Amino acid sequence: MFEIIKRKELNKTVTLMEISAPKVAKKAQPGQFIILRTDENGERIPLTVADYDREKGTVTVIFQIVGATTEKLNAMREGDCLCDFVGPLGRATETDGLKKVAVVGGGVGCAIAYPVAKKLHSLGCEVHAIAGFRTRELVILEDEFKNASSKFLLMSDDGSAGEKGLVTNALEKLIESGEKYDEVITIGPLPMMKFVCLLTKKYGIKTVASMNPIMIDGTGMCGCCRLSVGGEMKFACVDGPEFDGHLIDFDETIERASTYKQFERRKHKEACNLFKKEVE
Repeated sequence: MFEIIKRKELNKTVTLMEISAPKVAKKAQPGQFIILRTDENGERIPLTVADYDREKGTVTVIFQIVGATTEKLNAMREGDCLCDFVGPLGRATETDGLKKVAVVGGGVGCAIAYPVAKKLHSLGCEVHAIAGFRTRELVILEDEFKNASSKFLLMSDDGSAGEKGLVTNALEKLIESGEKYDEVITIGPLPMMKFVCLLTKKYGIKTVASMNPIMIDGTGMCGCCRLSVGGEMKFACVDGPEFDGHLIDFDETIERASTYKQFERRKHKEACNLFKKEVE
């Protein structure tokens, strides 16, 4: 069993959990993910490794409450145990040879962007981090990003946190000011990554996009995370989750990703009603 060592609500819909999983912590790297089940009858869901502590033998995951399983997971407390916690899976972020990188995260995708920025920073790479949120109350990991980067720009749609505007506004401003990047790494909502990649393509900057948002099964069997990369079919969970952002067919991916939204909302509602009845 995998004990929940720490539980912290980062905002009203996003929760951090530190899980005791020594074997996973021993090998985990930024960019990889795990698959967990809350109980023996539970759904298997993939969550990205947000951090790890090899000495303590723990792995940190950060998740947004969007469906029935994340609702169940959020209801668990410190001292509770998960039934399964398997990994690490997926290909780790490639960091060799990078001297200056812009890491661009959006929303809960910042939980995936942070460990990438942290590792690059620890290797001596100059990291410029950009994090975007709709509003101040949704901001997560602000201090962590500041500590893992030499330059940090916080953006919000309504201007309540950092500077008002989109992450692409901040990134283009940096590029126009003369910043030269070996690579841009972007992780967040699919539309955000699409426009980050369109921007960097204009400037000829290599860009890596993490396709974690479209993963469901995590093993390639369900086929839900298939995407077109340079005209070839790939699976985010087994071939990625990171790909050349300039080769991804984002329009196709965005359309496919919307397939299960209505089902997720219904199952989330059912789970909420179940918990309400249990409390009553």
